[in-house]
Amino acid sequence: MNILETERLILRLQTTDDAPFILELVNDPSWIQFIGDRSVKTVEEAASFIENGAIRMYEQFGFCLYVVAKKEDQTPIGICGFVKRDTLEDVDIGFAFLPDYWGKGYAFEAASAVLAYGLDILGFNRIVAITTQDNHASAKLLERIGLQFERDIQFSNDSEELRLFSLNDDESK
Repeated sequence: MNILETERLILRLQTTDDAPFILELVNDPSWIQFIGDRSVKTVEEAASFIENGAIRMYEQFGFCLYVVAKKEDQTPIGICGFVKRDTLEDVDIGFAFLPDYWGKGYAFEAASAVLAYGLDILGFNRIVAITTQDNHASAKLLERIGLQFERDIQFSNDSEELRLFSLNDDESK
């Protein structure tokens, strides 16, 4: 099911048919460096990852990380959407793209559309995002779409310190 459409992209719900793409994405070295190793090593594990992640989140909250596909040929190139984490009070925007599609404006196009969707359609008053300390590209993109660095946070004593960005709905107008 398509959720959003931009000039060049379609953002749609993930399905288990996306397992080969998700397997490639979550095992990309940049995903492992900046997001973490999810121990998804087979297509079957990727299908389970989708079922227990995006599909379950959409069923529970009405949003998730959507597949971002090129409109011209439906090629999946990344994911972008919202996550509701137990560790954060607010909904957080997230994105990840295969390296072949970096530097072409796709992440900005998708994240801008998702942010507007969250504010205007889903009615979020505050949207946050987290990055690792060294993920400068994601931090730059978050700032380009209107989020501002708020503070460093740590989820537990043994976890790394992360950067928290935020946007309050009244700041976006």
